[in-house]
Amino acid sequence: MTWRVKLKLWQKNVKRTAALWILIIPGLIYYAIFHYYPMYGAQMAFRDFSPWLGFSKSPWVGWDNFNRFLTAPDFWNIIRNTLVINIVGLGIGFSCPIILAILINEIRNKRFQKTVQTITYAPYFISTVVLVGMLCTLLSPSSGIFNILIKRMGGSPIHFMGEAGLYVWIYVLSGIWQSCGYSAIIYISALTSIDESLHEAAKVDGAGRLKRILHIDLPGIMPTILTMLILQAGRLLSIGFDKSYLMQNSMNIGVSEVIATYTYKRGIIGGDFGYSASIGMFQSIVSLAILVLVNQISKKVNETSLW
Repeated sequence: MTWRVKLKLWQKNVKRTAALWILIIPGLIYYAIFHYYPMYGAQMAFRDFSPWLGFSKSPWVGWDNFNRFLTAPDFWNIIRNTLVINIVGLGIGFSCPIILAILINEIRNKRFQKTVQTITYAPYFISTVVLVGMLCTLLSPSSGIFNILIKRMGGSPIHFMGEAGLYVWIYVLSGIWQSCGYSAIIYISALTSIDESLHEAAKVDGAGRLKRILHIDLPGIMPTILTMLILQAGRLLSIGFDKSYLMQNSMNIGVSEVIATYTYKRGIIGGDFGYSASIGMFQSIVSLAILVLVNQISKKVNETSLW
C-alpha cells in the first residue's frame, strides 16, 4: 500500500470520525501547553540557570549539576531518609487498605457498612497543615494527651516530634490513619466485582468466612493489589514536600531531610535553580527505572503489569 493510498484512507477516517476529533482536540491542546511545552525547561538541569538570562542565554554546564548532587556530603543521607520512610510506609501501610476493604466488605448491615466507610474515609480531607498541627498538639511534651498519660503513670515526658528515632514512625502511622480509608475504596470496588456465586458455592462446600476471604476475595483482587504495588514501588524516591517540611525541626533534621525538602531549600530558598532541577530529573529517572523493573518482574512472575 503506497503512502498516497494510506493518506486517502486516513483522510476518509478523519471525515468519518470528525465529531470525535473535535471532542479530543481541547484535551490535546491542554496537554501540549501545560504538560509537554514545560518540558522545554528541563534543560535547566544542564545550565547554570539565571532567571535574568533565561534558558537560551544561561551558561551550559552539562553534567556538572548532577555531579555536584551525586558527590554532595548530604547525598546518601537524603537518599537513605527518603527510602527508609517510603519502604517502612510500604511495608506497614500497603496492606492496611486491603485489610480495611475486606473488613468493610464483610459487614452485612449496609447502613453500618456505609457509616464505617465514611468514618475511615473522612481523615483524607484533613489538610496536611491541620494534620501536622494535630500531631504537634497531641504529642506536645507539656500539654499533649500522650505525655499527660505518661506523667500520670510516673514516666518522664517525651518530646515525640524532636526524637529522631520516632520521626519515621510518626510520619508513617499518621499517613496510614489519614489515607487508609481513601486507598481502600479501589479494593472495595474490586471486591464488588467478584462473582457472588463463588461465595455461594463455597458456603455449600462448608467453607467458613476466613477460607472464603483467603481463597476467593484475595485471589479476586490480586491483579488490583499487584497494580497498586507496582505504582507504589515507582514512588519510592517521592515523598510529599508539605508534611516532611512541616514536621521538620532542628532536632530531627538528620532523619527528616528528604529529596523534596532538600530541593526546596537549594532551589527556591538558595536560588540554585539548575542544581535543584538536576535533582528533580535524577529523581524522575530513578523512579522510572524502578517502575519499569518492578513492572517487568510482576509481568514474569504473575503475568500482571501496567503495560
